[in-house]
Amino acid sequence: MDRNSDNHRGTGYVGRGRGRNGGGGRGGPTQSGGQQWVNGSGGQMGPGGGSYRPKQQQTGGQTGQGGGSYWPQQQPNGGQGVGPTRGQSIEVNGTGGYGSSGGGGGGGGGGGVWRRPGLHTQALLPDIESLQISEKKPPLALSETTGNRIVPINRPDKGGTDADGKVGILANHFIVSYKPEDTILHYRIDIEPQMSRGPQPTKNFIPKMDHRRILNKLFSDDLTQLPDQKTAYDGMKFIFSKVPLPTGKFGGEDMENHRSPIFTITLVNELSYAKLKDYISGNHRDDPRDILQGMDLVMKENPSSQRISVGRSFYSRQFRQSDDLGCGIAAFRGFQQSLKPTSQGLAVCLDHSAMAFYKHMPVIDFLMEHVWGFQEVNDVGKKKRDVVKALRGLSVYVTHRNTKQKFPVAGLSKDSARDISFTLENHEPPRETGLVEYFWEKYNKEILYDDIPCLDLGRSNHVPVEFCTLVEGQRYPKEKLHRDDQKRLKDISMPTPRERKSIIYEMVQAKDGPCGNVVRNFGISVDKNMTRVVGRVLAPPTLKLRIPTGNPQVIRVDRERCQWNLTGKSVMEGKPLKWWALIDFSLFDRCRLNSGRFIQKLRKKCSDLGIPVEEPVVCRFTGMRDLSTVAATQELLDGVVKEANRKCNGRLQLFVCVMSEKHDGKKYLKWVSETRIGIMTQCCLVKNANNPKERENDQYLSNLALKINAKLGGSNMELVERLPGFPGEEHVMFIGADVNHPAPRNTTCPSFAGVVATTNWPAVSRYVVRLCAQEHRKEKIVDFGATCLDLVNTYARLNKVKPQKIVVFRDGVSEGQFDMVLNEELQDMKSAIYEDDYRPTITLIVAQKRHLTRLFVENERDGGRSGNVPPGTVVDTKIVHPFRFDFYLCSQHGAIGTSKAAHYTVLWDEHNFTSDQIQKLVYHLCFTSARCTKPVSLVPPVFYADLVAFRGRLYHDAAMEFQPQSAASPSSSSAALLNEGFYKVHPDLKNEMFFV
Repeated sequence: MDRNSDNHRGTGYVGRGRGRNGGGGRGGPTQSGGQQWVNGSGGQMGPGGGSYRPKQQQTGGQTGQGGGSYWPQQQPNGGQGVGPTRGQSIEVNGTGGYGSSGGGGGGGGGGGVWRRPGLHTQALLPDIESLQISEKKPPLALSETTGNRIVPINRPDKGGTDADGKVGILANHFIVSYKPEDTILHYRIDIEPQMSRGPQPTKNFIPKMDHRRILNKLFSDDLTQLPDQKTAYDGMKFIFSKVPLPTGKFGGEDMENHRSPIFTITLVNELSYAKLKDYISGNHRDDPRDILQGMDLVMKENPSSQRISVGRSFYSRQFRQSDDLGCGIAAFRGFQQSLKPTSQGLAVCLDHSAMAFYKHMPVIDFLMEHVWGFQEVNDVGKKKRDVVKALRGLSVYVTHRNTKQKFPVAGLSKDSARDISFTLENHEPPRETGLVEYFWEKYNKEILYDDIPCLDLGRSNHVPVEFCTLVEGQRYPKEKLHRDDQKRLKDISMPTPRERKSIIYEMVQAKDGPCGNVVRNFGISVDKNMTRVVGRVLAPPTLKLRIPTGNPQVIRVDRERCQWNLTGKSVMEGKPLKWWALIDFSLFDRCRLNSGRFIQKLRKKCSDLGIPVEEPVVCRFTGMRDLSTVAATQELLDGVVKEANRKCNGRLQLFVCVMSEKHDGKKYLKWVSETRIGIMTQCCLVKNANNPKERENDQYLSNLALKINAKLGGSNMELVERLPGFPGEEHVMFIGADVNHPAPRNTTCPSFAGVVATTNWPAVSRYVVRLCAQEHRKEKIVDFGATCLDLVNTYARLNKVKPQKIVVFRDGVSEGQFDMVLNEELQDMKSAIYEDDYRPTITLIVAQKRHLTRLFVENERDGGRSGNVPPGTVVDTKIVHPFRFDFYLCSQHGAIGTSKAAHYTVLWDEHNFTSDQIQKLVYHLCFTSARCTKPVSLVPPVFYADLVAFRGRLYHDAAMEFQPQSAASPSSSSAALLNEGFYKVHPDLKNEMFFV
């Protein structure tokens, strides 16, 4: 080995750690055939940073003594070693780090095994058998590393080939063209308000909503230096420009609000389109997030300046009369867009969207529509509490002066307008004046309604209601809509495939769409045609049910609708329901439950399906008022349990609760029964239970019976063949994980992580669950490793053996969070479950439904009656990532609206799946849902994890109302729930499927 070479790659052996300088990689062979060791003493930032010190040779190719892992850190000059714990010197696959500059640089680092400092090293070592020098190769995860981080694996092949048929597909991906030699300039802009004058100078706060308006004014003042048609602004900190901008400090004028802010513009980086081209072509693997962010912002500049902008969505400023939802709310139509690197090139993805907004209207008119019983302006004082509830947090414009400033409503003034007075500080000498007098003298405006409270706009700023107008573009929470309005909004959001495709074409060509002068000035163009791609239609699996004799029978799935029929068949394993209670909440309603008929038909349907059901132990008849509070619900259920205990020796298995309508009290019912009492519930509506249409009622009761059997521990249906990719006898466990976050406006409530796992290989129909609360909006699952260890141990207790193979499905994460899932959650899991004699192989897959990709059949004859792509359609070419292992799968039959395919990305794979194997595995899993007789749209481990995480949200909302009225604040109450465990599932239910 050349001692003076600038770079030497170390491979093969892990060196001994010595303080900050970890042992180097294996040296080159000497003339005597031995192997020499070097110490990587890098870490110096400059010439001479590395040094080379040969160590005593080991003869005959033997390894050196002792040694922990060596992790190189990328440095401009000289590599730095980090020596952690001592350990056995092992041979591993991979490539060491580099030492460079002066003195020959530090020796190359030990190859392959690397780890982010602070995590347990063992979690990333190969299989325990490979800890000895041998020819046996450890299981490989087809992954790469960048620095000291794991990156998502590459696609192992050119895509799948297995198909039961093929179909022409149009995808809403529009190719974006650009010149690779062009660049974008990335600037940071800081807006600093000028100090106010006076004895106690303070900075005038500038809200984010005013940043764009102020910046536009600055740009319009000097178009030669600040050309607004060649820049894109994110509304906060960054500007992307096609031409150089002047840097330094600039003074601006905000005449509307009498402010003179100072702008500081700083060049951050010059971004080359060539970097993006290299990434898409596979020549460069570092994610070009900066250039994508810049180009995405450029393409959003045109619609954001002409439409209502909400995240990546843009909505018309006008709504159709038919979309008026009443109560001052309307549905606004628009589109969502995102920029994606795909295997065919850069593409913009565009999809139809609809959202509920407050209407842009005078506050008085809004109150008349929104507040029940509000008929005239004077009702502001009479219905003060309702008015504050309706307006607090909303933003308004004021009309008595010429300004576009937005003011958030804090509440109402204590006094009426005629009784409000204040001191004019700027008057010489200062004097007292009344609000009515001030408005007349200052603005020549007469306050017509001076006997009602004013809006409190903060900082002692009181404005009469008659001079206030709601700001446009304020989102109305969907969950607060009336049920009928929720349905109307859903109908608007779910056009047929033909309608949706037409809407998307209109959007991409619209003047206020993703194109425009700014896009053209950046040298970017968009093809207005959708992407043509061939979809493969996978064959459904064969299933088995039981016939009346009790023998299993193979059934075929209907190819078009992808459903199977239960007529004349029974479930694979029916569990008896001996002790249950019927709670009828329709006692005081006009349309009461026909309880005798319902019990008879439910028992018969369950019996037909092989689920023995006895008469209910208790029948309790009450009204919906018993669901009005937590205390009332607790008292009701406790009473039912006590009555049941007097009548039978067995513990109640189930509450069957029949409600007259959908009711918020359902969360009280679930929280009390599932966390306090430990008895499962099955809820249904009177209108469905009493449905006189025999066919509909029979189907409803069948679905009810399937849910009940799953909750009792039964198995409804099983696959005839084992799941693809696992031909051996080793046990396999599937894990699903998801996090549920509070609503956007909520700033205090915790998030909830739901983790589920299968326990009955190969049927994979039984799941156990774990639910935990964590910090507000924290996406990383806290203690994911400990949770997985608990699930593995539960599997072992139930099966007398631990699973040798694990497949993890993670939901709810974006591409920007893949690194967190790989390098934090996955490593946490490995550190927790790995033992000296237990190292299961793991595959990690992210499932996403909140993407914008839509698939349409190119020939409508291929779409069946609904016009959607056939169930089982998979796409893994052209519109997928340039090199990652991902695919789109539409597993469900779409009867209403446009089907949405799920997007699956394999991040880590120690099972060496091919595209065909993983696609068939996921598709076949979709048939194992316990809730219905058709495949679900999202793989069941994820689907169930989502249900469990949402259950945590229900528990939280119920428990918040259970807190003492003296709770200091919502944030302190939420913190108490986080610590005291109000959300924890009852021990009797955590290994049951109570959530289906």
